[in-house]
Amino acid sequence: MLSSGTRMMSSRWLTLARLDQGRTSGLNRARSLSSAGVRLDLSGVYPPIATPFTEREDVDYDKLEHNLRKYAKIPFKGLVVQGSNGEYPHLTEEERVEVVKRVRRSMPADKLLIAGSGCESTRATLELTAKMSEAGADAVLVVTPCFYKGKMDAHALVQHFTKVADGSAVPVILYSVPANTGLELPLDAVARLSQHPNVAGLKDSGGDITRIGLIVHKTKDQDFQVLAGSAGFLMAAYCVGAVGGVCALANILGEPLCELERLCTSGRWEEARELQQRLIEPNAAVTRKLGVPALKQAMEWFGFHGGVCRSPLRPLDQEQTQQLRRDFAANGWL
Repeated sequence: MLSSGTRMMSSRWLTLARLDQGRTSGLNRARSLSSAGVRLDLSGVYPPIATPFTEREDVDYDKLEHNLRKYAKIPFKGLVVQGSNGEYPHLTEEERVEVVKRVRRSMPADKLLIAGSGCESTRATLELTAKMSEAGADAVLVVTPCFYKGKMDAHALVQHFTKVADGSAVPVILYSVPANTGLELPLDAVARLSQHPNVAGLKDSGGDITRIGLIVHKTKDQDFQVLAGSAGFLMAAYCVGAVGGVCALANILGEPLCELERLCTSGRWEEARELQQRLIEPNAAVTRKLGVPALKQAMEWFGFHGGVCRSPLRPLDQEQTQQLRRDFAANGWL
């Protein structure tokens, strides 16, 4: 049976009116806002921002700041920091926390900051979650532990996420990304975890729309929100009840993705369908086809700083770069 989390604040119920609290830690913000009794609304589009590196593979904070200034002009709901596209497995814990601190200081106060805090052990996840909260995160994105994937059944995962949610000062968002982990968060585990007062929702990157629709249906009696994990199926996810998306392509085509959100939420489905179709190929190119190196290359074409990837990820070769350009140009983006 799920822990009630009664010793925790109802941190799922937070207001977005923070005023100058963007400079305070996520922990203090959660404590001060929970008393307002307003739910943390996740609806909207978020880029899972890339981490720029120098040629020496150091985190390039100046280039990061440049990207953040440009993102501040796009009507995103917020930013996801230290997701898969941020190359978080290649960063030290200190780097991960420092990036979140820098982003929080640069972000408009009315934007949500969601920080990845997932680690392989429950203990390490709890420790990093606390540090992300102190660094200014409004919520944490916790990926499924996967190294021992053969043992990560529904029981083990429910226990893991429950302990994290019990111990977190900010809301927890479940993160299922089977393309990277080889493990999909089971539907029954999601349904059970949706009952936890400190589990706000799920980012589902699997792309199975029937599964996303069923998750929305199975959790409809809970205050639980589902985010699409890719721009390629954002419209379809809205159709079955998702509230938004965390989309790698938003690092490059943020304005069009926010327009797609607006069309879907206003019921302008024909216009939404036309725009969604033009986003499918470039999205596939920077995700499952060519991955983070392609994302970073495309960012450079659109005036952002992608920078190099941290080894062992390698840059695109000439043929891959040409294919990437064709995927964007053929759909009218270049």
